[in-house]
Amino acid sequence: MGAVTDDEVIRKRLLIDGDGAGDDRRINLLVKSFIKWCNSGSQEEGYSQYQRMLSTLSQCEFSMGKTLLVYDMNLREMENYEKIYKEIECSIAGAHEKIAECKKQILQAKRIRKNRQEYDALAKVIQHHPDRHETLKELESLGKELEHLSHIKESVEDKLELRRKQFHVLLSTIHELQQTLENDEKLSEVEEAQGTSMEPDSKP
Repeated sequence: MGAVTDDEVIRKRLLIDGDGAGDDRRINLLVKSFIKWCNSGSQEEGYSQYQRMLSTLSQCEFSMGKTLLVYDMNLREMENYEKIYKEIECSIAGAHEKIAECKKQILQAKRIRKNRQEYDALAKVIQHHPDRHETLKELESLGKELEHLSHIKESVEDKLELRRKQFHVLLSTIHELQQTLENDEKLSEVEEAQGTSMEPDSKP
């Protein structure tokens, strides 16, 4: 078996590379082919070097086109991720506003509970006094008001529980999206590395 020439080594490395990282090698090969073409002693040798130069140029053009396509795709993905990120930010801001509103409702519910306890205490005091018509009417009115306040309190508590569940779902979704983005990035790196290492060798 004869010694491996520099051209064969360069060509093998060029064929192994598949993601544009070997453009410098292609350019070096093109320059060497051009020099050999200029110094070719016969028409057959000159034609062979000319064909090699055309092949190397085609590979460079293909690599450049592939790189541009990947670049455009990455730009579109970045725009899409930015849009999703802005939507998530808006959702988080809305969730914070809802939480603040729920806190206000909780404070209102606490005041209602305190008022109810005071009304209960007042009703017990009134019960120890002789019955009077106006007193009975007032107690009836207080009972209706307490019932109404109780319904308000239950409604506020239900809304607060719903907001808590919605906020938990939102945080889970954000976490899953972040994990997906990280996995996509890792997968792209692995696929790129595999594409570089698994490109088959071929002879000219």
